[in-house]
Amino acid sequence: MSANSLPEAAAVWHSLEVDKALDLLDSNANTGLTPQEIQQRLQKYGPNELQETAGRSTWEILLDQFKNIMLLMLIGVALISGFLDLMRLQSGHLKPGEVPFKDTIAILAIVILNGILGYVQESRAEKALAALKKMTSPIVRVIRDTRQVEIAAKELVPGDVMLLEAGMQIAADGRLIEQSNLQVRESALTGEAEAVNKQASLQLPAETDLGDRLNVVYQGTEVVQGRAKVLVTNIGMTTELGKIATMLQAVESEPTPLQQRMTQLGNVLVTGSLILVAIVVVGGVIKDGGFKNIQELLEVSLSMAVAVVPEGLPAVITVTLALGTQRMVRQNALIRKLPAVETLGSVTTICSDKTGTLTQNKMVVQSVYTNNKTFRVTGEGYAPTGDFQLNGEKISLEESPEISALSVACALCNDSVLQKEQGEWAILGDPTEGALLTLAAKAGIEKDQWNSKLPRVGEFPFSSERKRMSVIFQVQKVATLEAASRGVDPAIASLLQSEPYLMFTKGSPELILARSTQIHLGNDTAPLTEQQRQKILAENDQMASKGLRVLGFAYKPLAQIPPERSDETSEQGLVWLGLVGMLDAPRPEVRLAVQECRDAGIRPVMITGDHQLTARAIATDLGIAQEGDRVLTGQELQRMSDQELEENVDLVSIYARVSPEHKLRIVQALQRRGRFVAMTGDGVNDAPALKQADIGIAMGITGTDVSKEASDMVLLDDNFATIVSATKEGRVVYTNIRRFIKYILGSNIGEVLTIAAAPLIGLGGVPLTPLQILWMNLVTDGLPALALAVEPPEPDVMQRPPFSPRESIFARGLGSYMIRIGIIFAIITIALMWWAYQHTHAPEYQGDRDTWKTMVFTTLCIAQMGHAIAIRSNNRLTIEMNPFSNIFVLAAVVVTTILQLMLVYVPPLRDFFGTHYLNMQELGVCIGFSALMFVWIEAEKIFLRIMGKKAV
Repeated sequence: MSANSLPEAAAVWHSLEVDKALDLLDSNANTGLTPQEIQQRLQKYGPNELQETAGRSTWEILLDQFKNIMLLMLIGVALISGFLDLMRLQSGHLKPGEVPFKDTIAILAIVILNGILGYVQESRAEKALAALKKMTSPIVRVIRDTRQVEIAAKELVPGDVMLLEAGMQIAADGRLIEQSNLQVRESALTGEAEAVNKQASLQLPAETDLGDRLNVVYQGTEVVQGRAKVLVTNIGMTTELGKIATMLQAVESEPTPLQQRMTQLGNVLVTGSLILVAIVVVGGVIKDGGFKNIQELLEVSLSMAVAVVPEGLPAVITVTLALGTQRMVRQNALIRKLPAVETLGSVTTICSDKTGTLTQNKMVVQSVYTNNKTFRVTGEGYAPTGDFQLNGEKISLEESPEISALSVACALCNDSVLQKEQGEWAILGDPTEGALLTLAAKAGIEKDQWNSKLPRVGEFPFSSERKRMSVIFQVQKVATLEAASRGVDPAIASLLQSEPYLMFTKGSPELILARSTQIHLGNDTAPLTEQQRQKILAENDQMASKGLRVLGFAYKPLAQIPPERSDETSEQGLVWLGLVGMLDAPRPEVRLAVQECRDAGIRPVMITGDHQLTARAIATDLGIAQEGDRVLTGQELQRMSDQELEENVDLVSIYARVSPEHKLRIVQALQRRGRFVAMTGDGVNDAPALKQADIGIAMGITGTDVSKEASDMVLLDDNFATIVSATKEGRVVYTNIRRFIKYILGSNIGEVLTIAAAPLIGLGGVPLTPLQILWMNLVTDGLPALALAVEPPEPDVMQRPPFSPRESIFARGLGSYMIRIGIIFAIITIALMWWAYQHTHAPEYQGDRDTWKTMVFTTLCIAQMGHAIAIRSNNRLTIEMNPFSNIFVLAAVVVTTILQLMLVYVPPLRDFFGTHYLNMQELGVCIGFSALMFVWIEAEKIFLRIMGKKAV
């Protein structure tokens, strides 16, 4: 049974009293659910997960593969060919040993194979995403069977009693049972940036808007302050977040550039084929004065139609994209849809988050400023080892007790835990607080020991609006002795004796400083002067300009525990302790990746919620921006009209203090300027921007399921360098697709012209049967084309601007190349065909008169081998290239040549394909004419080099 079986009140939980909601879900606020009830509800409602919508059925996905216009034409050709074979069978005109319907069967087999390939790849992409979603399973604290336990979020069921506290992501929709000073940020659902004060006691009208439902909480939102007990009412796809996921999945994406180009190519080829067929049929009818040779005309037309359509192209493209996908996965980029592989190659702008993508998301304290001294802190990661240095010299903590005082504040005004896991130090909690714990540990201050001496009795939690956090502790005599014995600042030791309670405060340096009236001077306190304030603010700016995230610390003795919501009055008259500057260091590989972007004509853009000075420092260090470049803040962006933003968007590479909803406006402004945009994101609010972007890139580690659903690509390592690697791969894939399109269609045009020329020069008959053409298009074209699909990148692939995603598939000379090479193919083959016809019809010739057709067939096939070798590079001569840099091309040429010769010299294959035995002279002539194709292409490269031109 699905979650739709919830009580009818499920849509209006906010209109119910707490007791009524508990009754409806048969739950108890104090004891929670029993194990038996949990199992029953898990079976009834399923897991608390965002499910992928049913979407298209298996049959719909399969049938969609056969909507390609080229495949539809092949189906028509197969049916007509079958009809002609049926007529010959009934009239007894089949040749001895001829197998009827073999052309029809072969063509339909190719059509079905292409359909299955497309179906398998599309299904795999969705399965890969489903597997990725299982990688994350947040932990939730609940009351079950009277005990508090931690469970995976997906195990939540309606009726569970969930416990919330500051910093938690809410894992399901629920009705508040009780709350204490609870504030929740719901911008992911409502777009409202301000946190909402929640109240469990309210009973609201049923028609209350989502943003005004103050007695319920929603999945995907964040607790920024306080605590609460919540009755889980909706899970999975019945939550408000699930509804957003459903809507996002219902949005149809625009065709990718590759899909548009392939549609254009199919239309051109099919239209051209139908026009040629009409010309041949009408011309033949006029020439013969009637329809007496209509069957022969239809056979010529069918051969031409089969020759025009590159039957192997869809399969080669699918395999090429699949290979590109596999290479990207090895580089930690999961492609959700195959065409997105090529689309990446068209990106002109990459908009990236900072934290975790450009940086390591691992904060490390670099600098401490206290008592008018700046100390440098050494050490890496969360390991509690390192030194404190003053003016480049290591100092002892006994000589600088002010560091110990500040370190006590860092350790106690903190909700995280520093622990050692499998031999490595790690943080359970916020990375910023982890860096503070590591700093304290380096100063010999261990949080666990101090928590036992100074028990926490109250707090004013951190919120984005308050930008500070305060924690109140009860002072005990033993703490004083312990502190003094460990060399803690005497000022702190005496403070512990003076009042029964002590409050430590941390947060925005400007705000903490504004609330401070005294300053800690090591062994004493003194009034805080204006000169000292200015010096502290200057040091704060100096740290921020180096890319450091800076926090200010203070303390205050208290005579009693302050009441709830008294933070505005209680957090006044503080004693200033100092500044702590920490760095989320850039990933070492990102700087090179940014330079690679610059060289490739791609503009990287940083979008972050951090301070503009920090953002500027990191962006400048990485090369994303230059000194003095403008930083656009969220407040400035909010005041801009869409037109003003569009006018500035090409001039700004750093966006600071922005919220996720601003991303959508940035993407739209860039797209209106004609940019092809890749956008990163991880939150629910990022989903619209990811959907809007030409390439939406979700974070695999920190990203939500909704952001992954809205994306085209998922970064498994959340690393900017991976985006650049994927972009390079996209360019390589597109270059190789163009390369084998040139290769395949050039020969197809030559085949068509050869077939059409045979009756025009009076040779009579069709030189190539549909089955032979299929062999060429699938084997002698297909195998080398697949080998060309893994051709290594040209040396300058990331040294040029991206090609326009709106360019035609025939752009930059590809169309003229195909026509030119097709004509050369035809001239060479027609010359061979004329010689072979005269040779086999000479009076002294002892062989089969139709042997000339096999010579044409063989020449076309072997000529393609030379073409494959020469086309590996547009500009470099074959002799200048390493023949083993793509061993697959050499292997494909050798294997295909052997297979072609087997069709001529192995009797069963010769009978099936309708070929004839060639003597050594005839084979040598075929090879000689075939070699002219290779010579011509190499000569073109030399000519272009002499003329100073470069083929693209």
